[in-house]
Amino acid sequence: MPGAQPEDVAGRVCRTSQNKIVGLSELVPTLERRRARGLRAAFTNGCFDLLHAGHVESLEFARAQADLLIVGLNDDASVRQLKGESRPVYPAGDRARILAALEAVDYVVIFGGPRAEEIIRAVRPDVLVKGQDWEGKTVDGAAFVQSYGGRVVLARLLEGRATSRTIQRLALGSAAENQRGGGPK
Repeated sequence: MPGAQPEDVAGRVCRTSQNKIVGLSELVPTLERRRARGLRAAFTNGCFDLLHAGHVESLEFARAQADLLIVGLNDDASVRQLKGESRPVYPAGDRARILAALEAVDYVVIFGGPRAEEIIRAVRPDVLVKGQDWEGKTVDGAAFVQSYGGRVVLARLLEGRATSRTIQRLALGSAAENQRGGGPK
């Protein structure tokens, strides 16, 4: 870990996944202290409903861009707004806990609203990471991050990995099972 102090390493070893889930009021001063020691922060955001290998690869890529990775997680209301009334599959607390358990993730902060601009302005990441599916689109916070010399990087996507596709496959499998007479037990 470039520029890491012994207390940074100890903090990573001793910190439980629950302690990685923070509010902005805790995160911002923590980031200021860590930046004062020369550490750089990457930020990515999303719904992260039904975590899959594509999410993991993207998060590991994001973490490799800097010394710390902050994940902005859409709250339940904003997931419904973005994905429809049947979503999220898991509530924000569960999704945050799963993300926080990943080694690549240093902090998870839950935010409201479908856009991440406000949280990006508070975090001021050195690197803003989104999936390659954002190529040619306006990435929330990109202009702001670039205004102070930060970078915007797009992560490669794994083919065929998408939460919506997984939900569709599960629904189709369930429907087929019901047609064969093997419904819920």
